[in-house]
Amino acid sequence: MRNNFRVILAKRKLKMSDVVRETRLSKNTIRALYYESAKGVQFQTLEAICDYLQCDVGDIFQLEEVTL
Repeated sequence: MRNNFRVILAKRKLKMSDVVRETRLSKNTIRALYYESAKGVQFQTLEAICDYLQCDVGDIFQLEEVTL
């Protein structure tokens, strides 16, 4: 699965601190998503981020094609 969170923030010239301030999510949560170290994400967290960024979950996370 590809995580585009960092790319979206870069394109919009936003910082992690902007997301933390506007969504009121924890710094650790945003940092884990940004650095792709999150083991899982709660639906409530995704909803808050998508509302703030005016995007869909599919814009942030994309399934990558797996070749066997």
